[in-house]
Amino acid sequence: MALSRLERAQIWLFKAVMGVFFMLFQFLSSRKPDGRKLPPVSNPLLVVSATQLARKIRRREVSSVEVVQAYIDRIQEVNPLLNAMVKDRFAAALQEAAQVDKLIEEETGGEEVLEDRLPLLGVPLSVKEAFALQGMPYTTGVVSRRGVMATVDSPAVALLKRAGAIPLGVTNTSELCMWLESHNHLYGITKNPYDLERIPGGSSGGEGSILGGAGSVIGVGSDIGGSIRMPCFFNGIFGHKTTPGVVSNENQYPPSSGTQEDYLSTGPMCRYAEDLVPMLKIMAGPNAEKLSLNTKVDLKKVRFFTIPDDGGTPLTHPVTKELREIQRQVVQRLEADIGVKVEEIQLPGLQYSFQIWDAYMGLPDKDGKPPQTFAELMGEPGRPEWPVWELLKWMVGKSDHTLAAIGLGLLEMSHGSKPADPFAIEQKEKLQKEVEELLGTDGVLLYPSHPTVAPKHHHPLFTPFDFSYTGIFNTLGLPVTQCPLGLNDEGLPLGVQVVAGKMHDRLPLAVALYLEEAFGGWRDPGAN
Repeated sequence: MALSRLERAQIWLFKAVMGVFFMLFQFLSSRKPDGRKLPPVSNPLLVVSATQLARKIRRREVSSVEVVQAYIDRIQEVNPLLNAMVKDRFAAALQEAAQVDKLIEEETGGEEVLEDRLPLLGVPLSVKEAFALQGMPYTTGVVSRRGVMATVDSPAVALLKRAGAIPLGVTNTSELCMWLESHNHLYGITKNPYDLERIPGGSSGGEGSILGGAGSVIGVGSDIGGSIRMPCFFNGIFGHKTTPGVVSNENQYPPSSGTQEDYLSTGPMCRYAEDLVPMLKIMAGPNAEKLSLNTKVDLKKVRFFTIPDDGGTPLTHPVTKELREIQRQVVQRLEADIGVKVEEIQLPGLQYSFQIWDAYMGLPDKDGKPPQTFAELMGEPGRPEWPVWELLKWMVGKSDHTLAAIGLGLLEMSHGSKPADPFAIEQKEKLQKEVEELLGTDGVLLYPSHPTVAPKHHHPLFTPFDFSYTGIFNTLGLPVTQCPLGLNDEGLPLGVQVVAGKMHDRLPLAVALYLEEAFGGWRDPGAN
């Protein structure tokens, strides 16, 4: 079903208004660019995977204190430029590292015992501030939650700590984790390590930034519209949006409501592909068995598909030539190196990605209770905010909320209490069936992560629907691995999403290992 004339007129008007506002924004925000660069990595411990670091620590080739101190030094070096880590626990981390070294010194069972019981023993970890990390801030950038501290660990964080990982601190998010730029009025704006003028993505942008800047080796993110994958793409690292329900989402703020739990995924973020599976095994706990992660994947037996864009929609921007080209190179390498045939296809339903995502985010739960409103979340722990009033306050610099958060509140108001769009529901059900039949148990799909490389700060305000390239797979409930594919001519990360059928996470994770070898994986932004 094509868009009606009225819908096309509304979209044209929206784009025209956004174009005018964008020109005004560029005029008013003209300033000298921040030409500073991140220093290159100098400590060799910072360019070793978490898996290898854990092995070195167990074998006493290096102490946990040395590794943790190396990362503390790097964070202190780059965080003044990035504003990625918003609260550290360096003193406690060094104490825990010393306890690790003592444990290893006293261990009599051998390296194998430690590896089985504590696979990440002594390895530093960063955590998205939206996850509860005991004793650390737990605000998601909301000014009214200033001073709220986590009293427990979220399950994913607890499992990683139980495996021996040592948290260094918590990282910035977008306000209430519902925007693709990590900016709020509590902690400020986070920057991209490859270009300080550009966004690191959101909502796990602080994680993406500190990992991309080599201030961490592994991290924890969450994803309900691309919040793991966009930061991983923009910052040149790996990330995995798990099949929903495999990794617990408990003790995250804001909590999911309505049917949002069906689309929210907690997953690993890291610089090295070999760390994805070990992290997922730990974070999933007993559910890891459902994914058969120990089953070896033979890529020659995997069916590959590629889609170069969403088919053309008035809401999103077209995929740039450089991203189309790098995805074409992935296809060529797969066919040449592995001997598989990669079939280019189109799924017409992808044109409605935003409409589908938007409709399903607003569905009530099984008891008929609608999701908590964004205005309610903006005002917690007090009364709901009134977005119109907040917009007026923002215009005179008096609002505690970002323009993105206010805009989302206004968008929600415009929806009112009307029921979900039946056309969007129909299109989702049709697309779900097509994708599941296409991928089956042995297929993967290559799909752009975003229409462009990392945008400049605040530019997503004028392209708000481009996240649909990631958001659609939340609604479809599919596992997706985000893979870096080197840098463009400006030194900005390129990448691609690798999608599989439900519960077949091991397939895109195996492809990630191949793509790291073929395209070089993470690149030091300071060496660029």
